[in-house]
Amino acid sequence: MAISVKLEAFEGPLDLLLHLIEKNKVDIYDIPIAMIADQYMEYLNEAMSRDLGVMSEFLVMAATLLDIKCRMLLPREVDEEGEEIDPREEMVRQLLEYKMYKYMSMQLKDMQMNDGISLSKKPSIPKEIEQYKPPVDYDELAQDVSLKKLKDIFDELLRRQADKIDPIRSKFGNIEKEEIDLSHKMDHIFDYGKTHGSFSFRDLMERQGSRAELVVSLLVVLEYIKIGYFTVKQDALFSDIIIEYTGKEREDIRDGQGEMLSGLS
Repeated sequence: MAISVKLEAFEGPLDLLLHLIEKNKVDIYDIPIAMIADQYMEYLNEAMSRDLGVMSEFLVMAATLLDIKCRMLLPREVDEEGEEIDPREEMVRQLLEYKMYKYMSMQLKDMQMNDGISLSKKPSIPKEIEQYKPPVDYDELAQDVSLKKLKDIFDELLRRQADKIDPIRSKFGNIEKEEIDLSHKMDHIFDYGKTHGSFSFRDLMERQGSRAELVVSLLVVLEYIKIGYFTVKQDALFSDIIIEYTGKEREDIRDGQGEMLSGLS
């Protein structure tokens, strides 16, 4: 029969080691052996008044810690693959196994306590409910149904839904009002003509970003031709239309723009 070795709150040397590691909040994979060994020995010195037979396992672990502490000071040994051997490796493996079993035992203890406050009873379903049978036998109803058949039914429902969509009205989008800054457009086209001297009407129209801008730009060019800022010429039938700046300055452009604004509104 195994003997339970318990030192105050610590059941064995691994439990004491695990306590010191968690107390100092150090990485279990990178244990500072010197610090943990000193704290371990300090704890044992305080508990040496107990039976040495009980303390034997703790003394063996103390010797192991001192051995690892000495090996940490020496050059590291290497294995067959040329990698360094960590003297703490075996102790870390034992600590991880102990920690796993310790927490498993705590969970089992909690389950035992919860089971003690749980009650069970035999089933007491009324005979009327036991004898009840649903009006539809779902197993019989679905015996011929397969995933392919369900997919075919689903596709058929989608086709019926698509047939209900109006092919004309369903493609209508929302009509949104596009605001065009007429003053900015008039300034831009006048400066463009004044800078270039002459320009292609087609090139100007192709620079516009939307249909609304296209219409406004056309009206601005026509208005400037009417006022006398621009002239228009075409060398041959169906050839490119050339707009030329006449050199007239826009001293009274605001008055003409007011009339144009009222005409375009």
